Amino acid sequence: MPLQNRMLPTGEIVAHPARGLFVGNRGRLHLPGRVLGGRRWTTHCWVTCLLQFRGRHREVMGNGWTELFFLDEAVALSAGHRPCAECRRADYRRFQAAWRIAHGEPATAPAMNARLHADRVEGGRTARSRTQRRHTATVADLPDGTFVLAASGPALVAGGLLHPYDPAGYGPAETIDPAATVTVLTPRCTVAVLRAGYRPVLALG
Repeated sequence: MPLQNRMLPTGEIVAHPARGLFVGNRGRLHLPGRVLGGRRWTTHCWVTCLLQFRGRHREVMGNGWTELFFLDEAVALSAGHRPCAECRRADYRRFQAAWRIAHGEPATAPAMNARLHADRVEGGRTARSRTQRRHTATVADLPDGTFVLAASGPALVAGGLLHPYDPAGYGPAETIDPAATVTVLTPRCTVAVLRAGYRPVLALG
């Protein structure tokens, strides 16, 4: 039976057999028996990591942090994560550079973590809420890699089209009116980073 460790763009964690391209870390969330407890993070440092790095081996939901799996990096960004500075050093540097362009402020890990947390959950920086913070925008203003809430559910904006999300992969692309106003799942500060030139790894085609 699959473990409850698959992240959705909506911020929910579900049980699904697919694992995706990346794994995330936001601290230890599971209890003995490899089941999730009530917490959804134990740190504000939410990172997206490679599935393999320097030959390290881990037992999923073992003695360390809780492994959370993403279909691709756009899903991880929508769920509020950023690139890991260790296993994804080059991507982390690219994210930092785009952050500085987007926000005109230092892109240290603590500064980014704090702003991301304020934008990804309702209640701001000190929130213990599980509710994803969302905002609205015009489709034409959204960069590739952004997740929105379409009529059929979460969908990725890429190439001027919507790509419906499923944990196992994206469905056939759909057209959308560029002037339409949509609910955006990706944190506002991360959308700005995408607009400034950061290109996430996508599981498209």
